[in-house]
Amino acid sequence: MPVSISLPKSIADYFSANDRRDIDAMLVSFADTATVKDEGRERHGLAAIRGWIQETTKKYNPTLAVIDAEAANGKQVITVRVSGAFPGSPVDLRYAFTLAGGGKILRLEIT
Repeated sequence: MPVSISLPKSIADYFSANDRRDIDAMLVSFADTATVKDEGRERHGLAAIRGWIQETTKKYNPTLAVIDAEAANGKQVITVRVSGAFPGSPVDLRYAFTLAGGGKILRLEIT
């Protein structure tokens, strides 16, 4: 992750934990009632999000590199270069984070 890009703590912690493949540390960044939308499916709650992390890590072995960040419409929109075991790798994806009042991730939508 480039040092020049400043991210809210929960989002920075999520990407850092992802780099280490530390699923428990990734989950700490999410609110208990969080939702993740990826590949057209929504996962609600920490147990479902854990399953999503485990599934995508095993299936794609992704490496994430933050290349841009901006705040827009109450969201933190992060452009991420994702490399892994999938056709077209690497690809730039948009990670739109909505944060809860306490700063944890309430919603993550990947497009």
